[in-house]
Amino acid sequence: MNEVANTPQDFLPLLVIVVVALAVAGIVIVLSVILGPRRELEAKSEAYESGIRPFADTRRRFPVQYYLIAVLFIIFDIEVVFLYPWATTLHNDALKKVSLAAMGVFMAVVVIGFVYEWRKGALDWD
Repeated sequence: MNEVANTPQDFLPLLVIVVVALAVAGIVIVLSVILGPRRELEAKSEAYESGIRPFADTRRRFPVQYYLIAVLFIIFDIEVVFLYPWATTLHNDALKKVSLAAMGVFMAVVVIGFVYEWRKGALDWD
């Protein structure tokens, strides 16, 4: 493979795109704050109930299971984020054995964690 060393000048177009995107986003946000309507309505502080005024207090407790499932989702979602760079570097012959061993250890830890959560009943909804 013929690899060319990257210089800082090679990344200048990317930097310009990022700066322009951030500037446009900032301008849009500032304009919406300046030009947007400022109406204080009673309905803004109420919970949305399909356009119908609520009959009683809408605040109620959520079971802890919702938060537990959310945390487990984030953990396993991060696992997938770590799998992508590994899959892209697997074609490199110099790193193939090392990266395969590292990912094997990582997947073993994740599977052991999943089995532990399963046995502890973290995934049971009852």
